[in-house]
Amino acid sequence: MVPPVLHRLLLGAFAKLPRPVRRRLVRWGAPSYTVGAICVIRRQDGRVLLIRQRYRQRWGLPGGLLSRGEDPADAARREVAEEVGLDVELIGPPVVVVDPGPQRVDVVYAAVPAPGCDPDTARPTSPEVVDARWFAPDAMDDVQHETASALAVLAERQGAGPESTGSAEAAGLG
Repeated sequence: MVPPVLHRLLLGAFAKLPRPVRRRLVRWGAPSYTVGAICVIRRQDGRVLLIRQRYRQRWGLPGGLLSRGEDPADAARREVAEEVGLDVELIGPPVVVVDPGPQRVDVVYAAVPAPGCDPDTARPTSPEVVDARWFAPDAMDDVQHETASALAVLAERQGAGPESTGSAEAAGLG
């Protein structure tokens, strides 16, 4: 804890710095997070679509990083289309999962195949995806850490109503 007198002196010195220098100091001292969008896509029978990526050993949910300035919902739909060739309809507000270890924020959407879109057409359509399958909820045990977190937070929200993880808007992402 910085003594109050020293704190005021440091703030005064900081205020006199040129704006670009202040910005760089804040960015240097502030944590930097990557932001991704993930979709939990359920068919009518309750099965969830999981993918296996070339560079990961476990199953995961379709999704990926947002491009600069991209809306998380648009990124979620884009990633699903790129990875498995499926159009989806996002259901309800997203939940946000913050993982401080790898400094990652995931905006997680519940989704269903878009009207007129056959879920059985989901297949790898990206070089990074080697397999895509529909899993029963009780058969999803070999999943990535991010996938397990996303499924748990989404299940909590669906079972208990609004939760403390917030929405993309509350997190300043939407």
